[in-house]
Amino acid sequence: MQNIEPSFQWESLYVAARDKKSPFFGRHYSETTYENDIYGYYIHPLWDDIGSETLFCKILFTDYVAKYTIIELFGEWNDTLHNDVMHLKRTVVDHFVDSGIKHFILVGENVLNFHGSFEDDYYAEWFEDVEDGWIAAMHFAPFVEEEWAKYKIDYYLNFGGNLQIPNWRTLKPEMIFFMIDKLLKRRLNP
Repeated sequence: MQNIEPSFQWESLYVAARDKKSPFFGRHYSETTYENDIYGYYIHPLWDDIGSETLFCKILFTDYVAKYTIIELFGEWNDTLHNDVMHLKRTVVDHFVDSGIKHFILVGENVLNFHGSFEDDYYAEWFEDVEDGWIAAMHFAPFVEEEWAKYKIDYYLNFGGNLQIPNWRTLKPEMIFFMIDKLLKRRLNP
């Protein structure tokens, strides 16, 4: 677990610790001091703590003009025990919504599991916050997406199908946003 690092290919374009509107503005990172853990296993120190015991994130890119952000997630998304969506919503999403962001791209290839809850208040609130925007989830494991569908989270999050963009790490963030926006406009307005 400690060797799984967040993506860093866009650091020349954006760093959340230098973004005054970011919830992690001013944060200093150490690549040698491991502080956070999930179930007793230390995780890489570049992941940002959102107040959850099991879910961490990294804001990879934010564009306030185009109104989108790309957030990579790591760990176990556990709404049953830890209400992780609440932590993500209050710690990260609300800051960006207050700054005009209405398109959220969640990258989940390092989300190891999902435990749902039939309480969907925070998903509904997030969905309402981005009224004319969207929330897209890409590269989550099929079993995570199956659990989302079971708990009706697919009402709020767009995922699956053509949102699995191959080689996303080699693309510029604006290209990913453009591709997802185009796909979701067709999906949401057939």
